[in-house]
Amino acid sequence: MASYDIATLHEHILQILLTVDRVCSEHGIRYYCWAGTMLGAVRHKGFIPWDDDMDICMPRPDYDRFMTHAREWLPQHLEALSIETDENYPGGFGKVVDASTTLIERAHSDYVGGIYIDVFPIDGAPKAAWKQRLAVARYKSLDKLLYFLHRDPYKHGHGPKAWPVLLIQRLFTHKWARRQLRAAYLAYDYEQSEYVLDYDDGIKGIITKDILGTPQPFDFEGHKVMGVEHYDEYLRAKYGDYMVVPPHDQQRQHNFYYLDYNLPFRQYHDNRDFVTAQNED
Repeated sequence: MASYDIATLHEHILQILLTVDRVCSEHGIRYYCWAGTMLGAVRHKGFIPWDDDMDICMPRPDYDRFMTHAREWLPQHLEALSIETDENYPGGFGKVVDASTTLIERAHSDYVGGIYIDVFPIDGAPKAAWKQRLAVARYKSLDKLLYFLHRDPYKHGHGPKAWPVLLIQRLFTHKWARRQLRAAYLAYDYEQSEYVLDYDDGIKGIITKDILGTPQPFDFEGHKVMGVEHYDEYLRAKYGDYMVVPPHDQQRQHNFYYLDYNLPFRQYHDNRDFVTAQNED
């Protein structure tokens, strides 16, 4: 279990969500609580007690519009980060982060940000099963490449185990990987597709678009936020018997590497050896 006070973290995350909800309502942006956050809204009327992050999703047209205008729409302390808004962002999906805080998810990743909510783009997907598998494989390989470009090559020690990552970091650039990943996203137009895809969930992330439906209000920690219209079908496909609380040893947390509620992440001085070496190159 995490060493930090999860109730304090929940309050920070909730305030980000409520701000995003307000901005989306003001500007006609569709969003849905997603994954564990949708599950929490249905089963717990709020956070899953041990969960230390939050997920929402947006159909691709809404996601792109949100990312394009986030700087003008969001209050100053919040930033929308994604491959579309930050040339050094290392992930396939976006985040809205509180820039007045610092959070490092993993010791071996060079990404430093703030307390966040994840924002997943939902893209169109092909109808044929083999094309679906190909689309997912294309995304997964590019997302993994982007991850390796930002990973400590010596995570598993020096010697042969480090060579593949070192080779990737020598052969490929972040700019190239980001461009290829964007092309993979847009291969199938959202509005014209019967099936849609949360790439981060792989083949299980392929559903018919009508399951999303029109965003519906759900109770979440005493507030109303938007979620999946046909939530039962979505949650059963993703989690099975989702109303059953898993045993203690299956209650997963990130257990973040570093968390500071008061330090703006752009002021964080990163002394990790592999980050220092990258800056010297």
